[in-house]
Amino acid sequence: MEPLLKKEDIVKALQKEVLSMQRGGAATLNEQSVTGLGAIEDAFPGKEFPRAAVHEFISYDMGAAAATNGFMMGVAGKLMPASGVCVWVGAKRTVYPVALAQFGITPDRVIFIDPPRKKDVLWTIEEALKCDALQLVVGEIGELSFMESRRLQLAVERSSVTGFIHRRNPRTENTVACVSRWKITPAMSMADDGMPGLGMPRWHVQLQKVRNGKPGSWVLEWRNGMMCYVPKTIIALPEIHTRKTG
Repeated sequence: MEPLLKKEDIVKALQKEVLSMQRGGAATLNEQSVTGLGAIEDAFPGKEFPRAAVHEFISYDMGAAAATNGFMMGVAGKLMPASGVCVWVGAKRTVYPVALAQFGITPDRVIFIDPPRKKDVLWTIEEALKCDALQLVVGEIGELSFMESRRLQLAVERSSVTGFIHRRNPRTENTVACVSRWKITPAMSMADDGMPGLGMPRWHVQLQKVRNGKPGSWVLEWRNGMMCYVPKTIIALPEIHTRKTG
């Protein structure tokens, strides 16, 4: 006689089945790649970064946009296999291709598409997300309606491609069909030797919304090819010294 399953085992099995169905049956939890996000992975359903899904990133200034691009590429470097290919779509390119190597992605693995007209950007993103030969599509746009985001999500559910939509200076943070919403801003880095200068890239990471997960905020640093969690106890602010002049 087979032993009865515990309630928690049944719940976990159902969660895996539901998550697989939401991804179009593309990949089970155990088959997903580890993104190296550390503590952030606890916020995701099944503690795994959702693939075959569209993620929304929002930024409002150049500093936040640069930080967002860096964070996205840090995650992309873990999601993409060694021979994986990414398509990057935007009306105005904002990333320095050579810098991608810092995050484990050589420039030859990224295909940049810069449509001359903004209205063609969304169409290009959707068509790229339908291509199952790709691992990742990054799209830079401003406005995104719910219906438009729903079409993108349906595309990745069929192709199993992961999509990053970077919305720069949107007029409103409207509801979209993306599985998560992120805001990434730069954090002050710390030089290893304590001397003045730049340290490793560091970001304030806000996961504002995540389907079936738990939103939260963290400070992460890119070090030795991986994301490192920075405890709040060691996040130091520079001392400001003032000097009176006579």
